[in-house]
Amino acid sequence: MSPSSKLSSFQKELHALADQDTAQISSSFFKTGPGEYGEKDRFLGIRVPKIRAIAKKFQSFSLQDIEALLNSSWHEERLAGVIVLVETYKKASKQIQAEIFRFYLNHVTHINNWDLVDVSAPTIVGGSLLHSPRKTLDVLAASKNIWERRIAIVSTLAFIRENDFKDTLRISELLLQDTHDLMHKACGWMLREVYKRSPYTLETFLKAHAEQMPRTMLRYAIERMPERQRKSWLRVKTLPKTKTLA
Repeated sequence: MSPSSKLSSFQKELHALADQDTAQISSSFFKTGPGEYGEKDRFLGIRVPKIRAIAKKFQSFSLQDIEALLNSSWHEERLAGVIVLVETYKKASKQIQAEIFRFYLNHVTHINNWDLVDVSAPTIVGGSLLHSPRKTLDVLAASKNIWERRIAIVSTLAFIRENDFKDTLRISELLLQDTHDLMHKACGWMLREVYKRSPYTLETFLKAHAEQMPRTMLRYAIERMPERQRKSWLRVKTLPKTKTLA
C-alpha cells in the first residue's frame, strides 16, 4: 500500500467514526468560540481511545503522511498525527528520534491545542533533550504562542521522571507572569509532579515565588499536600502582575 493510499484509508476509517453530538461537546470543551483559545478548530467527534485504536492498527506512517495529518483542519486528525509520531519515536533509533524531534519543532504551529501538546511534548521534546542542552525550552517559553510555551513546561515531565527538577523550576519561574489560565494549570501540574517526588524542592520554590504565582498555578502545585499545609499556602497573598503574555 503506498503512503498516500494508506493515509486515505486511515482518514476514511477515522471519519466513519464521526459523531455530531460528541463533536458539539468537544467544540465546547476545547473552547472554539470567537476569541477563545481553540477558535475555529473543527471536530469530527471521536473519543481518544478510538483514535488510538485506529492509529495502532495503521501504525507506521511516513513523515509525509504525518505532516498531512498535522496540516488537517480536523482536530482528531492532528491528534492522530501526534499519537503516531510519539509511538514511532518510542521505537526508533537515536538517529530517527533526532529526525522526529526536528520534524516536530518544524511543525509546532500545528501542535495547537493542549491535548496535542500534552500527549507529545514529554516524549518527543523532553525525551530528546533529556541528555542534551536545553536552550530549546527557553526559546519555546519566550514564544508569543501559548502552545509553544506549554510545550516548554510540559516537556519537563520527562526530566521530572528522572528526578531532575531544575528545568521545571526554571521554566516555571520564567512563566510566572504568563496571564493565560492554561499556562497556570500546566506549570502547576508540573510543580505538583515535582512535589510527588520531592516535597522539599517544591516547598523551597514556593517560599521564593508563592507571592508571584497566579492563584490557579498555586492551587495546582499544592494539590497533593496535606490539607493543613495546603490551606497555609492558600493564605499567601499574591502580588499584582507586571507584564502580559497573551
